Amino acid sequence: MRQQIDPSREFTRDVRRVIVKVGTSVVTRPDGKLAVGRLGALCEQVKDIMDDHIEVIVVTSGAVAVGRQKLRQQRMMNSRQVRRVIHHFCFLFVCLDLQKPQAELSGKACAAIGQAGLMALYDSIFSQLDVASSQLLVTDREFIDPEFRKQLCETVDTLLQLRVVPIFNENDAMSTRRAPYKDSSGIFWDNDSLAALLALELKVDLLILLSDVEGLYTGPPSDPSSKLISTYIPAEHETITFGEKSRYGRGGMTTKVTAAREVASAGIPVVITSGYTPDGFHRVLRGDSIGTLFHKDAHIWTLTINNDARLMAVAARDSSRRLQSLTSGERQNILYNVADALERNEETIRSENQADVRLAEELGIAKPLLSRLTLKPGKIADLAKAVRALADMREPIGSILQRTEVAENLTLDKTSCPLGVILVIFESRPDALVQIASLAIKSGNGLLLKGGKEATRSNAILHKVITEALPKSVGKELIGLVTSRDEIPDLLKLDDVIDLVIPRGSNKLVSQIKESTKIPVLGHADKAARLDVATKIAIDSKVDYPAACNAMETLLVHEDLVDTGGLETLASALKSAGVTLNGGERASKLLNIPKMTKFHHEYSGLACTVEVVKDVHAAINHIHEHGSAHTDCIVTEDKEVAELFLQQLDSAAVFHNASTRFSDGTRFGLGAEVGISTSRIHARGPVGVEGLLTTRWLLRGNGQVVQGDRGVVYTHKDVEVDSMEGWTSMGNGLPASVNGGSLKKSASPFLGSVLAPSVDAAT
Repeated sequence: MRQQIDPSREFTRDVRRVIVKVGTSVVTRPDGKLAVGRLGALCEQVKDIMDDHIEVIVVTSGAVAVGRQKLRQQRMMNSRQVRRVIHHFCFLFVCLDLQKPQAELSGKACAAIGQAGLMALYDSIFSQLDVASSQLLVTDREFIDPEFRKQLCETVDTLLQLRVVPIFNENDAMSTRRAPYKDSSGIFWDNDSLAALLALELKVDLLILLSDVEGLYTGPPSDPSSKLISTYIPAEHETITFGEKSRYGRGGMTTKVTAAREVASAGIPVVITSGYTPDGFHRVLRGDSIGTLFHKDAHIWTLTINNDARLMAVAARDSSRRLQSLTSGERQNILYNVADALERNEETIRSENQADVRLAEELGIAKPLLSRLTLKPGKIADLAKAVRALADMREPIGSILQRTEVAENLTLDKTSCPLGVILVIFESRPDALVQIASLAIKSGNGLLLKGGKEATRSNAILHKVITEALPKSVGKELIGLVTSRDEIPDLLKLDDVIDLVIPRGSNKLVSQIKESTKIPVLGHADKAARLDVATKIAIDSKVDYPAACNAMETLLVHEDLVDTGGLETLASALKSAGVTLNGGERASKLLNIPKMTKFHHEYSGLACTVEVVKDVHAAINHIHEHGSAHTDCIVTEDKEVAELFLQQLDSAAVFHNASTRFSDGTRFGLGAEVGISTSRIHARGPVGVEGLLTTRWLLRGNGQVVQGDRGVVYTHKDVEVDSMEGWTSMGNGLPASVNGGSLKKSASPFLGSVLAPSVDAAT
């Protein structure tokens, strides 16, 4: 799939002149006073942009709000003076009631008073930055005169050549407009439309409209279900209902969108973004996907992207069907070839991976992520070994899971078959790409992969090595690599082509994916414990691979172990192993460690939360409330308590006296895992080949018809399946399972009444 064009990256390369419109809600604080710090940060960004040889024109609102604040302060001062006079002379002025609200202040008076203060502040800040600024007050009627427009352009050109920042504002004090929101001349009606007019007159390359929100949303920004629109498409977004207008300005999102659409239709890109972002200008000009972009070609980009996404998914589906038509032995040989190709290209793979690691280190990526990212010596050999082991596993496709005699000479088989096309969004672990791809080949599925950006080069080389090992009869399109995060929304719309989405990441990621698609999503304590066993399991669960999703995040300890010193022993052992401890309400006091305000936390490093619970029931309740339903473990010698924990805890994987690190597809004997699911639909726990299969029914008869159910005598008898009948129908395949079909159940660590490692993410 062609990498999606980021419109910002295309047009920002040639930007030489830009207008920045600053809204009233950006200039002022909620109390109406000037936001001096925010304005200073904006001016610094303007200066930096100018240093990059880009001409900057500012259109600012805020004069009316500043003037209104000044007048209110003056009235308060006058009121205090009047009260002092009344008190001094003991006069009673019945006609004066200072408790009544003041009449609405005149907007024109506020503008006249506030303009001077606003411009004085701009001038002061820019002077500190060694930048000169100028004020240009205009009204809509002036633009009727062509000579005025010509002179305006010449003046602005001269100022820009002198490295002076022209600061425009509508002269509200002198405006002849009769209604505050109605345009009398048909030219402009507020500073948003003024900025749009100036963008056209001054032939700028980019217009940035700053607001108090990140951009245009699909609904009110305060609504959690509202989504930020990265690129405005009229056909999709013109029916959106905007929120209220700004706090003090005349406009709001409606006026900004109207202005943006007008300018964009003339070929000038527009970005609506937040004026609160410290480096917002830089990010827009750098080409980051920030705010909402308006561009005349946006609909073309979207069509291209959507078409590319569909073509990629359809190609994967077609390749998967060709893969399914091969014999079991032929699919087995493909996996052998993949394993050989990994070993043959080890040097190149590690070189690309090291480049990713170096860049990640320069960017200050957290150590747990670096650990996941790095392909250590011997890792490629281990991956190749795992792929060969998967190849040698029993054939999963075409297994007869159940056979039923529906009626005499009418037999119904329930068989296993591939799901179709699977989209997997995974974290910065390049080894996950190998596991997922090999599972897709084994299970006969088409695959679309989106890895973490930190592993871009590693994923690219691994994808290349694996797809080049695929036979031409299947095609490289079987496994598609998604190279841009912006492609994900388009892929999530393809519920008619993509059959399953598997997000491997945080709970937040899983929730976002579920909310964004119609495609099915596979998301994913006891006093009788022996202290030495509990300590060993706790340390292994946390320290063996702290960045893994099956590492311990929470340790629950039975309260009886407080008096016996068991709590202190466990804590000391973990600290000695380099683990940083945080505590719940009770443990923080007992161990004198920092208190955690919430238990829903995924450390992904050498840290965990400790808490003390009353008994196994309290531990179970704690996990149900705070756990992620991933993998939980109890350490106890009391078999009745252990059985109670195993049966009552509603997690994907529940262990007794074993490290949570066993919650893994390879360790479960699944060959590899595509992820760990906490979902209750389809697969649960570590998802291997079986989790990527579904079922279909094969009915064999000799001419039977229904005829209103009068022509058939139903028997519905279970029929024993001959073990040899599970063989695939073509060639020299391995025998398929005749008793498969039951999905393995597993995956949030809790070491029961003694320990409760509780993972927060379904990965």
